[in-house]
Amino acid sequence: MRITEIFEQQQRTFSFEFFPPKDYQTAIKFGINAGQLMKLSPSFVSVTYGAGGCTQNNTFDIVNLFHNDLGFTCMAHYTCVNATWEKIAYDMRTLQDMGIENVMLLRGDKPKGEKLKDPNPDGFNYGSDLISFVKDQYDFCVGAGAYPEKHQEAGSLDQDIENLKKKVDAGTDFLITQMFFDNRYYYDFLNKVEQNGIKCRIIPGIIPITNYKQIEKFSEMSGARIPDKLKQRMEPLKDKPSEIHKIGLELAVEQVGELLENDAPGVHFYTLNKCTAAIELYESLSQDFKDVKMLYEQSLSPHIATP
Repeated sequence: MRITEIFEQQQRTFSFEFFPPKDYQTAIKFGINAGQLMKLSPSFVSVTYGAGGCTQNNTFDIVNLFHNDLGFTCMAHYTCVNATWEKIAYDMRTLQDMGIENVMLLRGDKPKGEKLKDPNPDGFNYGSDLISFVKDQYDFCVGAGAYPEKHQEAGSLDQDIENLKKKVDAGTDFLITQMFFDNRYYYDFLNKVEQNGIKCRIIPGIIPITNYKQIEKFSEMSGARIPDKLKQRMEPLKDKPSEIHKIGLELAVEQVGELLENDAPGVHFYTLNKCTAAIELYESLSQDFKDVKMLYEQSLSPHIATP
């Protein structure tokens, strides 16, 4: 099913993001987490294309598992950095042959140890160009990334929104934001994009903090600022994982609850392949929001695809 068709059925969507496991041990843990996720019957799941260009070959295997073996609506991430038109065309045909209907199209980060081809004589340098190519040549529902605190390479938020409009005008069907920890960034961002004529659904991306040191690293890499109030509460406990998990879940429930109360069109959970916090958060929300509870109750029916 196309994600835009899900939007027609669900006023709010609740989705979960995974990354491909890198080795046998993480693959086992991945399988356990995927099994835990099944009871929630999420609106859709997504699989990243490998940070810095790694684990890309595993992405399609996981996408195939989610879509054809487990029966989830699945979105495959795909990046064009240093890729040729020939490779992009081949990969899009591969996804189509799997029955995949949804792709998240991004420029991506340069692979580790490689130089970024600029310009790329055999491919694309910008996500908007990739989106335009895929929309013109293939029949996918296309998602793209949005950055409430601006992309790190953008000179300003206004410049970043100009680039975002290029992606939407190229054929993007919906947007998912980078993680953020202060909802004001999301609300201000929505106002700015509306002023620039961007009308598609913008789903907030949320990550429950279960490992503060890890989140500090991600924050530095992504440009998502950790509010001082959160830092003051978390830093004294960063070597106490059980306390961080408890407080992180409380803060995430508070953050997501406020987003839903202010009509956010759902939530995209960055799981980091650890579903426990995301599931606890989802179930906590189901007690307070009728549409979340309804989705959760629907998940009690079997979800495995029929052979």
